[in-house]
Amino acid sequence: MRTELVSEPGDPDRPNEDFASVGLPASGQGGSLIVLDGVTPPRGGTGCLHSVPWYTARLGGALTELTVSYRDLPLSEILSRAILRTAEAHATTCDLSHPRTPQATVVVARWSPQEVEYLVLSDSALLAVSPAGEVTAVLDDRLSRLPRSALATDAMIDTTLRNKEGGFFTAAADPSVAARAVTGSLPRADVRALTALTDGATRWVEKFGQGDWADCFALVRKEGAPELVARVRALERADAEERTYLRRSKTHDDATVVYVEL
Repeated sequence: MRTELVSEPGDPDRPNEDFASVGLPASGQGGSLIVLDGVTPPRGGTGCLHSVPWYTARLGGALTELTVSYRDLPLSEILSRAILRTAEAHATTCDLSHPRTPQATVVVARWSPQEVEYLVLSDSALLAVSPAGEVTAVLDDRLSRLPRSALATDAMIDTTLRNKEGGFFTAAADPSVAARAVTGSLPRADVRALTALTDGATRWVEKFGQGDWADCFALVRKEGAPELVARVRALERADAEERTYLRRSKTHDDATVVYVEL
């Protein structure tokens, strides 16, 4: 099995808010990957004493342990338990009802000799590649389908869209959000490799239009995960002044890529 992981902060002077892990049980019969993209809050309060990296480390650690240890539980239940465990760790000190309580997008994949299960919540991505080279992108596209007018201000987003029906969902403090995730499974024989990416890395496809998902996977497989991030950074720097690609709130974003050959 070949695995590769890269996670690079968008700003070297700020902590990386992403989380990534690969879990391989001692039995050698399967494994899991986790990718979280912490949601950077706007200036102002979040109702929480803790940082976004604190939250993603807690949630990511819980997901890694639970996916490996409780292989009989579906991934939606795994995510629900991980959110609950993380919420309980700071419920007595923080206002978890605040719309900007620390939260994250989620990608989870778990494989056994029989199947590959997946879960995607919000705008990170999972690519599943068949032995014939066919690339399937597993996406939660609710955020991308919203009109730009609805995303005009942070206050509007938090009041009407964030973790609300008709809007989009992230993993915050409510375990029931796990039921909103995109989930499914594929026969293990139909999956040769997996690639999980936060939206700081998917910019290569979604913002800069340098290729489709199959091209993105081919780049990671042939050149390596760090090369994808390096190319995104070069595109960001080239567009820093013109802002030709306007639908990005930051010049650089945290970028994480996990590649696994099964």
